[in-house]
Amino acid sequence: MNTTEEAQLAAILARLAESREELRRVLEPRREAEDPSDPAPRNAGFPRSRTMQMLMTGRGLGIVGTVAAGLFVARPTMVLRLLRMLPAGAVARVLLLRVFAALRAKPQPPRRGPPPST
Repeated sequence: MNTTEEAQLAAILARLAESREELRRVLEPRREAEDPSDPAPRNAGFPRSRTMQMLMTGRGLGIVGTVAAGLFVARPTMVLRLLRMLPAGAVARVLLLRVFAALRAKPQPPRRGPPPST
């Protein structure tokens, strides 16, 4: 290898290291400042893997939804085949529980108009 090829290779490796660091920064879950007196560190609970931690965040769920929508648009027959393998009752139950929990946690909007008379 001559010096120009070595310089090009060094530049490519530097860009590769920079893009890896950027991906690591984007995909790593945000960690709050850990309290040293905390008996259970944050990363010792469920889920332990960084991938699952990222997928369980709101941003991760958005990514999963986007990938699922893209897969449905690209290959609808494969998605329908995969859906037949899922236990529909369990999935529906989980979705309904999430919807009801979100509705219950949603604050009621203030009423407009005169207060009700008793």
